[in-house]
Amino acid sequence: MADSRDQFAVGGMSCSFCAESIRKAYDRTDGVEDADVSLAHEEVRVRYDDDRVSEIELKDTLRDLGYTIRDPDKRERFREQQAELEAGKRRLALAGGASAVTAGLMLWMIVVVGRFESDSLAMDLVALGLALGTMFGPGRYILEKAINSLRRGIFNQHVLLEAGAFGGLLGGLLGLTVFPAFPTVHFFAVSVFVTTYHVLSGYTSLLVRTRASRAVQDLLELRPDTARRVTDDGVEEVPVADLEEGDRVRIKPGESVPVDGAVREGESTVDESVATGESVPEEKTPGDEVIGGSVNETGTLLVEVTATGDDAFLNRVAREIEAARATKPGIVRLADRVLRYFVPGVLLIAALSFLFWLVVPAVWSGGPFGTGPNVQRGAFAALAVLVLGYPCALGMATPLALVRGGGAAARRGVLLRSADAFQLLPDIDRVLLDKTGTITAGEPTVAEIASFGDDRTDTDVLATAATAEAFSEHPLADAVLECAGERDVAYDDPDAFDSVTGTGVRATIDGDEALVGKPDWLASAGVDVSSAAGDLERLRDRGLTVSGVARDGDLIGLLGIGDEIKDDAAATVRRLRDAGIAPVMITGDDERTARAVADAVGIDRVLADVLPDEKRDEIRRLQAAGHRVAMVGDGINDAPALTQADVGIAIGAGTDVAIESADVVLVGERLGGVVDAYEIGRESYRKTRQNLLTAFAFNGIGVAAATTGLVHPVFAMIAMVLSVSAVLANSFAGQLLSGDGVNASFAVRDDSRAAD
Repeated sequence: MADSRDQFAVGGMSCSFCAESIRKAYDRTDGVEDADVSLAHEEVRVRYDDDRVSEIELKDTLRDLGYTIRDPDKRERFREQQAELEAGKRRLALAGGASAVTAGLMLWMIVVVGRFESDSLAMDLVALGLALGTMFGPGRYILEKAINSLRRGIFNQHVLLEAGAFGGLLGGLLGLTVFPAFPTVHFFAVSVFVTTYHVLSGYTSLLVRTRASRAVQDLLELRPDTARRVTDDGVEEVPVADLEEGDRVRIKPGESVPVDGAVREGESTVDESVATGESVPEEKTPGDEVIGGSVNETGTLLVEVTATGDDAFLNRVAREIEAARATKPGIVRLADRVLRYFVPGVLLIAALSFLFWLVVPAVWSGGPFGTGPNVQRGAFAALAVLVLGYPCALGMATPLALVRGGGAAARRGVLLRSADAFQLLPDIDRVLLDKTGTITAGEPTVAEIASFGDDRTDTDVLATAATAEAFSEHPLADAVLECAGERDVAYDDPDAFDSVTGTGVRATIDGDEALVGKPDWLASAGVDVSSAAGDLERLRDRGLTVSGVARDGDLIGLLGIGDEIKDDAAATVRRLRDAGIAPVMITGDDERTARAVADAVGIDRVLADVLPDEKRDEIRRLQAAGHRVAMVGDGINDAPALTQADVGIAIGAGTDVAIESADVVLVGERLGGVVDAYEIGRESYRKTRQNLLTAFAFNGIGVAAATTGLVHPVFAMIAMVLSVSAVLANSFAGQLLSGDGVNASFAVRDDSRAAD
């Protein structure tokens, strides 16, 4: 046995039924040992014996089921998804137009003509054309999937839909040819409406998944396409893909770093928040490492390439996002679980109903069921079962709860992007919070000023520091100047200025030498800093970066610069505890700074110096221990963890990659939306369960009544409308009275697979 493994990117999956159909097909394929289908990531991983089945046969199995195999290149895959989305939009436009015309015909008959049965052959033929056009036009792909599923003995939503559509078509044809009492137009309408509904569901699901795939696409686009390679012959601009380890590239101020590498010449500050999430840039000198995707800020660097291709940082993060999606614990929806038995059950009941009215009256002549085979009643029974059995209200139960919850969430600045989030939020018992940009504002600010000397004030210290830093481009200098502006502290340009990379600045102010920078650097320049040891240690214990300010050889003060804690951070932590959820801080920052922030907001457990893949691994460990985990973050380094978590919550002011990797987005920077999302999710899930119970009741009672053959298919359709109306009324009861507009609900961007 030659054990092989392959992974395919699959197009066309829209719900858990699709994943189940693929899994069943591979289970019945000789030579396949195991198949793992990731609906969220639209991928299939297959382990097989390549002596018994080939890779080509595995791909053909997917194609036979009606799915496509996408290009393994991520950028090309994204373009294919866009093309599929355009095709889905065209199908929806055609099917939607046919439904509108069909609805018009039905209303004309009921309102104007005043009867169910049509007496116009022209109207019957128009309805027939609309049914055939919808089923074999925009709905043809559904038919192909149903046929290929049946060939493998798989009963899924495509099979049930086509049974209902063909049942309506058959009923209409019987009305045209055999039974004049049959409501021809209404039967044909069934075929149009159920097909259109499914086309709409498929398009919505594809739209959501295409948006989700942008996370990896945006991540890969952070890196420049070209780089300046330095050779013995000069400088040449080459594609980043052509760079090899050992090549040297020149990076100018303001440019993105194109590769992972080591600095060989030059000094600069580099914003590495892409990797660390921390707001204070790192000083880079020869020998230091730089990360592809970070931003060079002040100086020119010559960097030697140390990692390319799959080993580069951004590509590693992209793989971690994909791995997190593939291994993220899924949930089995109540609707999906029941529908696995509901689909074959409805088909069986429809067939048995027809046989019953065909056989029992003939065998039990003179009994309560009449005398002789009753073909018309059997046809009515079978067709009404298929109409009432199609789970329209069932499919809308979760989306409508999403709409309701989305409206309430949008008013509170919370965008709920995933249907799963509604079901998982009520079960969350651990929330992992990133520090920078999540608990804190993500921008360095002057948090405290300590002045020394009887005749000096904080204003004197700030004015000296601002004047010395006036020409500096360092982010910490920006914090000093911003603080001076906020406090209306006047400062001038220095008489002379010199920046000492990695340590501080030296300036001349009214003939005095002023130094602003690291206390150790001031000490090496002859400034006595021993008297400030207590204040220095106190500021550092608060997690602040400390800059000393000296003038004419004397230390006049200290500046404590840090990332300001958000106003609602402590209150949010208290609300989480009150809800029975344990908060945990997880950050790439150092232990001392992280602990200071955690103590300030009331978090007991802190995980510091954590890399992106380690955040993801910690979440996996908690999930393996049986916890439901939410992750809150805002940076690219948080994306794998946001994807791995049961519920990923992104701060809306964060990076696009983090937002696209999350299930919930908090608009702006308010952290309290975490608890708001939990409360709304809990209420919405309660509504979802009520909706499902209502839908199952309508379907169950309707199917049972339809077996009698006394339910006119028109009334079957009316019952479908009533079931949807009941679900709708329950979903929005109280919301409309409270002024919570439905328009706000468009914040919900995923009705996902529940729509099927």
